[in-house]
Amino acid sequence: MRTQVLIIGGGPSGLLLAQLLDRKGIDTIVLERKTRSYVLGRIRAGILEQGMVKLMRKAGVSERMDRESYVHDGTVIACGDEQFRIDFTKHTGTPVVVYGQTELTRDLYDAREAADGEIIYEVEHVEINDAKSDRPYVTFQKDGIAQRIDCDYVAGCDGFHGVSRQTIPLTVRKEYEKVYPFGWLGILSETPPVHHELIYSSSERGFALCSMRNDNLSRYYIQCSLSDRPDDWSDQLFWDELKRRIPSDYADKLVTGPSIEKSIAPLRSFVTEPMRWGRLFLCGDAAHIVPPTGAKGLNTAASDIHYLYHGLVQAIHDNNNEGIDRYSERALARVWKAERFSWWMTSLLHRFPEQNAFDLKMQSAELAFLQSNNEAQSALAQNYVGLPY
Repeated sequence: MRTQVLIIGGGPSGLLLAQLLDRKGIDTIVLERKTRSYVLGRIRAGILEQGMVKLMRKAGVSERMDRESYVHDGTVIACGDEQFRIDFTKHTGTPVVVYGQTELTRDLYDAREAADGEIIYEVEHVEINDAKSDRPYVTFQKDGIAQRIDCDYVAGCDGFHGVSRQTIPLTVRKEYEKVYPFGWLGILSETPPVHHELIYSSSERGFALCSMRNDNLSRYYIQCSLSDRPDDWSDQLFWDELKRRIPSDYADKLVTGPSIEKSIAPLRSFVTEPMRWGRLFLCGDAAHIVPPTGAKGLNTAASDIHYLYHGLVQAIHDNNNEGIDRYSERALARVWKAERFSWWMTSLLHRFPEQNAFDLKMQSAELAFLQSNNEAQSALAQNYVGLPY
């Protein structure tokens, strides 16, 4: 088999890149180690920057998103019973869009299949070969049968544990990481959201987040110990703890119900450099991870796709390599700004085991400054809605 761009990873970033390239007449094949149903079973975030929204529209897969998504013009920041609102539209003229990543991925799968685009599921033992040459190829096994695909370029969209980053020699890549000493326990429940916008809440007991997917599907999180397991938390224990961590006026009207999904996600910041090695390009979680506090994971992957898509079109259609030659530089410049914002939001709102009385006072002072200072609120809004590509 042969294709122009081989995409490893059938998540939203790989599928979005495939759809964008397909509309430019560029041939792609997507390799995915799991099944479609497995990928769609993963519960992920749902806050979309305008850059991601525009890419979905450019890819021709925005119809359902535009019809069913929710536009959020701001968010609530709380500390105990104190709360204030950051007005995105006032500070930036731009809202964010709430649309579940699962639904976004489903739209991309449907578009790929409607276009007869090739996705090979349940592949094993994937290896990227000759990435430094102008004739890379990828070998893998499907149903125990060895196969090979020759290509012009390889896009590694296969996540933190995928093969793509590991293909770049340790003598070339440098990795930066911060592991946070807590996780997020999240539940999904078929209940109405407690508020029409997200609530980020800092409390003496730890962080909490109130989010939503639609009018009758809510997503809630609380900071928890890394040693906890989802089974340690009954639904009642979770709801009781959430109520203790959010302002009382929201706790009093919170509608509770049985969880339909419950999981714990550890928090980490991670970046690998460079994001290009020869004709192999890393995208999304294959190259970087952010803590979810700033809603930047999927959105930072989208900015990678923006830079890579334009670079590949330029190289293939115009025989101009400027875009792919500068891909890593451009992508990383934005990645590090997203990492900074996510680190800052996490540091501002969570309780850390090693914090002393001074540290807690500094956190309180930072929140008070944010509440009272227009420029500080503007800086948060600019970062939250998404810095320009």
